[in-house]
Amino acid sequence: MSDAEWRARCVSDWGLQGAALPGAPDWRSAYEAQPFGRNLLRNPSPYGVSKDVALPEPDLPEQPDFGPPRFQSDDDFSGWTTNTELLPYDRSGIPPGAVVCQLPRYSWFSTEQLVDLKAEGLWEELLDDFQPEIHIQDWYEESQLHTSIYQLQVKLLGADKSAVISEFSSSPVEDRSRYSRAWKEVSHVFGGYGPGVRYVHFLHRLKNMFLNGFHQTMFTNSSVLVRPSRTSS
Repeated sequence: MSDAEWRARCVSDWGLQGAALPGAPDWRSAYEAQPFGRNLLRNPSPYGVSKDVALPEPDLPEQPDFGPPRFQSDDDFSGWTTNTELLPYDRSGIPPGAVVCQLPRYSWFSTEQLVDLKAEGLWEELLDDFQPEIHIQDWYEESQLHTSIYQLQVKLLGADKSAVISEFSSSPVEDRSRYSRAWKEVSHVFGGYGPGVRYVHFLHRLKNMFLNGFHQTMFTNSSVLVRPSRTSS
């Protein structure tokens, strides 16, 4: 096919009728790159588990692990930038004079990625004028470790990577009165966000704990997808 035919196929198959198109890209390469509906996050399930498979009960060690404590799993987090933040011991609720042999030590484990939308095959005219929907989805384990075990923050950034054009955050509170260990979904759709978006910064934090062993909260099937449709907000 000629370049004009590839261009017409991109417009037709992607539903971009009326969208601003760049001057002279390689439309065949653009089509084969499939920027729409493709997960732009790398390594979206580093723990090797899926939301479509029920979580098994955790294995309890025969002997308690008294240390040294650890606060991060040994899984492969390639593609992610990671950080561990140790939290101070929570001594609330302990009556004066009480003898406590051991307290749980909590930590936030952060993983983040920066998605370059232009490098993924999108173009400035499309992002600024058409403003396709940007879909965010994440799944986290209801680990029962604490009432706050998960936080998500997603930002749409400008070309300088510092200007925040739109933002979504979620900090759910867990109901510890029931036991399920199910997968829980967090999702959001960015639309009508205005011109200038060039990057998506995806960051989530999950709470881990060390008490006679390492206990973690996992995530899976994280995704950032751009869809060729528009919304009014």
